[in-house]
Amino acid sequence: MANETTSSTISELYTEIVAEALFVASEKSLMRGLVKNYQIVGQGLSVEVPIYAVVSAAGVNEATDLSNTAINPSSVTITASEIGIMTTLTDLGRNAASRNVAADIGKLFGEAIAKKIDVDLIALFDGFSKIVGGADVAFSAAKLFEATAELRNLGVPTQDLACVVHPFIAYDLKGALTNTFANPNPSDVANEAMNTGFVGRVAGVPVYESSNISNTGTTGDYKGALFHRDAMGLAMMQDLKIETQRDASLRADEIVATAVYGVSELHDTYGVELMMDSSLL
Repeated sequence: MANETTSSTISELYTEIVAEALFVASEKSLMRGLVKNYQIVGQGLSVEVPIYAVVSAAGVNEATDLSNTAINPSSVTITASEIGIMTTLTDLGRNAASRNVAADIGKLFGEAIAKKIDVDLIALFDGFSKIVGGADVAFSAAKLFEATAELRNLGVPTQDLACVVHPFIAYDLKGALTNTFANPNPSDVANEAMNTGFVGRVAGVPVYESSNISNTGTTGDYKGALFHRDAMGLAMMQDLKIETQRDASLRADEIVATAVYGVSELHDTYGVELMMDSSLL
């Protein structure tokens, strides 16, 4: 029969959903690529991340023994938990769809998992002890310079820094960079912002926008962050997994997506919270 659901059609459905979900989950997660990634293997739901204190070298005299420098790392435990999403796709709904509904479901599930990972990592911004900005403070290059100076003053490596802010906050930075009245000769960054809307690098730091940053509860206020990759960690025990189960009496397939991971702050001094107010609101 033309509309009969068989093991072959279920297999095809599964393949299409998995392919689309894995691609979207990988492409849509901004934060995943900006933090330290770990894999949880073996027994248990957690991984111990060693944290080493800074050590210093010193000058020595000829034929003089070096004194011992103790290396006693502390550790941060990242514990994983499970997240998931499920939907039911009926035979009638699939057969009546004018487009590839399996690919659409894969896209939606991939986006949902990616967003959850980003939201969980963004929530760690609020844990950074150092804060730049405040109520009624608009985001500007000067504020980014200030936050960068705070990190460099503490000896944070200049490589692998990133800034993530809400689009409403990035708007003010873009406006400052493209203000041709104040700057009659816009820089390459300004031209890029004006032409494409992408902020790019400011003070050597890539600036990203994420709508996954929630409002603080006060109109126009959002908490972003400037941070080094080692400031936060993502420990993955099970990456995105798709399963399907046939419910013959319902004439439908249950489609389930799950992931098992944990997040944690690793180095408090490697991040600065950016408390900013948008001029748009």
